[in-house]
Amino acid sequence: MTGIKRGARLRAAAAHTVDDVVTAGRSLDAALAEREQQLPPDDLPLFRLLSYGTLRYHWRLSQWIGALLDRPLKRRDSVVNQLLAIGLYQLAETRIPDHAVVSQTVEAARTLRRPKLAPLVNAILRRARRDRIFDQEPSDESAAHNHPAWLLDRLRADWPDDWRAIVEANNGRAPMWLRVAPSAGPVAGMRERLEQEGIASDELAGAPQALRLAEPVPVERLPGFADGQLSVQDAAAQLAAPWVLAGGGRRVLDACAAPGGKTGHLLELGGDSVDVTAIDRDPDRLLVVAGNLERLGLDATLIAADASKTGEWWDDRPFDAILLDAPCSATGVIRRHPDIKHLRRAADIDELARLQAALLDALWPLLAPGGRLMYVTCSVLQQENDDVAGGFLARTPDAREDNVLHDYNIRDLMRDKACGQQILPGTAGMDGFYYAGLTKVS
Repeated sequence: MTGIKRGARLRAAAAHTVDDVVTAGRSLDAALAEREQQLPPDDLPLFRLLSYGTLRYHWRLSQWIGALLDRPLKRRDSVVNQLLAIGLYQLAETRIPDHAVVSQTVEAARTLRRPKLAPLVNAILRRARRDRIFDQEPSDESAAHNHPAWLLDRLRADWPDDWRAIVEANNGRAPMWLRVAPSAGPVAGMRERLEQEGIASDELAGAPQALRLAEPVPVERLPGFADGQLSVQDAAAQLAAPWVLAGGGRRVLDACAAPGGKTGHLLELGGDSVDVTAIDRDPDRLLVVAGNLERLGLDATLIAADASKTGEWWDDRPFDAILLDAPCSATGVIRRHPDIKHLRRAADIDELARLQAALLDALWPLLAPGGRLMYVTCSVLQQENDDVAGGFLARTPDAREDNVLHDYNIRDLMRDKACGQQILPGTAGMDGFYYAGLTKVS
């Protein structure tokens, strides 16, 4: 296969992936998994770069395409519209030589079985360079900030002083964070081991097991990963387990546990002193939890069930601590999942807030007197966070907020809310997470 045809095949796969998200409403993870099987391993980094980048900058790219086309493409040719976006993204945001971008993107139109549109792709990309389309002023706020209008309105209302920084972080590339298992020894020692392998990293005060890599690397290159000494987990997500366990107690429930990062962290920290039950309603995602625990050499009781339907799975024995990592809009992890900007709708937030409140109400009776429940989301929206936790406190007489942090080094990185604390995306390189500690009065 020639270089042009190989590059065309890669770009055609990226166009299909982006189209699956934008037009078909499919998750990026699912779309990537399908297409990656069809590409050589050496092509995967560029394939992912083009897919992620085009989705991140979708609104601005769409504005440019609208300005360059005399009339919109037909709906059946939406994949070519995404191919144009991929071509423009390469010209504007990558160091790939312009001639390679044009030739391989044009050939990709033929790979997509749209040979009649190949001349159009060629003309549009060449015109974009000639007319300096990349200097064009954004036509609206969505094009300026590469976010849907409804989400910009929400962010501006909830974070009037910070919304621009949140948007900028959302449009960036997330760093790779590692969690060092206690069995691996001091974090500083693991950092030295990584350095010996040519992998640079740094630590974060307040997240004592976290290391942030200077550049992402395949997990196969990480010393000790296969043996469970390292896990991939954002530093903000690593705050949950020590906070849950700080109150003591043996029986711990991890509700909505998949993919199991926090489950493994609870077991790493608790050791033989904790008995963890992990629940998720999706049996397939629970298999991922099982696989992660097997790699770590840890055991938990895994239950495939709806956590809110406690009568179907609870054995009537109270839990000393509960971690509720609630389903949410995931607006705090957009930089890792740019498809969220395309798949989420404003109406989803009302339904998610109702689900979150229902989960709190259902799980609270399972908590022993004096026990601690940690309510966690990876959202930055008030309706899912302090509104939910604050509403629960208002209607639950035996619930009190417990905002004592397990490590006060993290305090300066968190925003105090009316109830709970928020980490905004991009803060010290972390994802956006919300935490509310709730204690049951004895």
